[in-house]
Amino acid sequence: QVQLVESGGGLVQAGGSLRLSCAISSGTFSSYAMGWFRQAPGKERECVAAINWRGSTTYYADSVKGRFTISRDNAKNTVYLQMNSLKPEDTGVYYCAAARAAYTGYYSTLAEYPYWGQGTQVTVSS
Repeated sequence: QVQLVESGGGLVQAGGSLRLSCAISSGTFSSYAMGWFRQAPGKERECVAAINWRGSTTYYADSVKGRFTISRDNAKNTVYLQMNSLKPEDTGVYYCAAARAAYTGYYSTLAEYPYWGQGTQVTVSS
């Protein structure tokens, strides 16, 4: 059973930064493509960033390009989401997701990820 545990959420003022972490508890982390999704109140869950198993290819939603950075440390079984220049519209629950990599690219849709963390709340005040 693959378990994902997120940490690093919290309350921050607009313009501030947060770093989310997600650790995988079992399996070979380097064989998984990873993604970060967020769900704002009343909205659908959307992919904000994704990274392939090697860390060589990344995806960002247009709304976060230039502000968020996804990275992974396969030696620590951890994926990170560095969030800078945060805006109130970045508020939501952030979820980490994992999928066994069947090819070398990233995965950016909900349906491609069978494993999910419990979510961590990020609140950006104006």
